[in-house]
Amino acid sequence: MSKRLFDVFFSTLGILILSPVLLIISFLIKLDSKGNILYLQNRVGKSGKIFRILKFRTMVTNADKLGLLTLGDGDNRITKVGRILRKTKLDELPQLFNVFLGEMSFVGPRPEVKKYVNLYTNAQKEILKLKPGITDYASIKYIDESVILGNSEDPEKTYINTIMPHKIKLNKKYLHKQSLVYDIKIIFLTLFKIFR
Repeated sequence: MSKRLFDVFFSTLGILILSPVLLIISFLIKLDSKGNILYLQNRVGKSGKIFRILKFRTMVTNADKLGLLTLGDGDNRITKVGRILRKTKLDELPQLFNVFLGEMSFVGPRPEVKKYVNLYTNAQKEILKLKPGITDYASIKYIDESVILGNSEDPEKTYINTIMPHKIKLNKKYLHKQSLVYDIKIIFLTLFKIFR
């Protein structure tokens, strides 16, 4: 089975099976705070192509105007329902539609905003050869990223100088090691990390 066929089959299956969950989460978001159910943001995809990533909204409306990074559990932009969604990673579920449309894959580098991609060196831009994904080894390694940033005196500096370069390093390893079997391993490791 090819990676694209895997993505189409399991994203379709996921959307169908999880549709009741998607509806319940949508209802809770509307009940909890004013604003749209979904949060759409421009991200950089394969070959530098811009696409709109889908997430359940976990912050107050227009929160991104107050900063791009999430500053840990103490970030007062995050809604009550949003905290639960972020902790369980359920806010990422709408990305099944990004996968179905071919903009993303289940496994691949997490797509960045253009502001941070513009800081990549030519060597780091090599990861843009890959289709971005819902999860990757970097996501597993930095599953507590918001906590790390929340404890930093300068979260953006910490992200740019420490976290982002390490994520790119991990994704470059994936670039040269990728396979469907490897992807399935990463998916199971991600699920294990979340449930643990």
